[in-house]
Amino acid sequence: MYSIIVVPAHATTPAGQLRLAPGGRLHFGRTTPAADRPHLDIPHPGVSRTAGEITATGTFWAISNFSAASTYVVENPEGAGEHVKIAPGRVEAPIPFEFARVVLPAGRDLLSFSVWAPRHDYVLGDPPGGEPTALAFPLDRGKRYFLVLAALCEARLRGEPHAPLPTVEEVCTRLRPVWPAVNRAAVQWNIDYLAVKLRLKPGPETADTGPRLNGKKESLVSLALRFDLVREDDLTALSVPSGVLR
Repeated sequence: MYSIIVVPAHATTPAGQLRLAPGGRLHFGRTTPAADRPHLDIPHPGVSRTAGEITATGTFWAISNFSAASTYVVENPEGAGEHVKIAPGRVEAPIPFEFARVVLPAGRDLLSFSVWAPRHDYVLGDPPGGEPTALAFPLDRGKRYFLVLAALCEARLRGEPHAPLPTVEEVCTRLRPVWPAVNRAAVQWNIDYLAVKLRLKPGPETADTGPRLNGKKESLVSLALRFDLVREDDLTALSVPSGVLR
């Protein structure tokens, strides 16, 4: 993965997402700038015409606040209240979260959009100063998307290779002891995100959202089991107290 994905609040399909390559910039605000600049339109009278800008890098992203008076907040939806405040006039504040929600005060409303940063680079066995190695399948076992993947793979990992995959509702039931707030929308969101992260859908470095992926859960489980992305000992995560999750 070589960029980030910006998901507007109204986006319900991949076609509504905005994808940035490293070095790419996305302006956001009430007024659309020059036609040759990527823009996220936020049509609310309480949002500045030129509210801010997002800059993509290789493994993280930065946000600029062009407002003269409003502080923006970037939240980690999977954290325990973890957030970053972006003061008025702050330029290119780095954001380290893999998932983030940008919250803009707008009159009496709070507006938001999401940013995904699915790329992870690691130095694996390289000498000091060596180039980082980009993992083929960069999964963070502390994230909720990994819980969803583990729940999908559980039956087949427990010796039932042809077991039918659980429904979204069954995944919710399985995860509720470790993730009390889980719901159908959250599980489906994580399944969609895994499809992008594991490259079953075109990566965010391209503008092509690709064809609709049928059998998404089956494709995810097949890939995960083929390459040992989830092993039987990973199923212990399904019993971890929810307070441990990031």
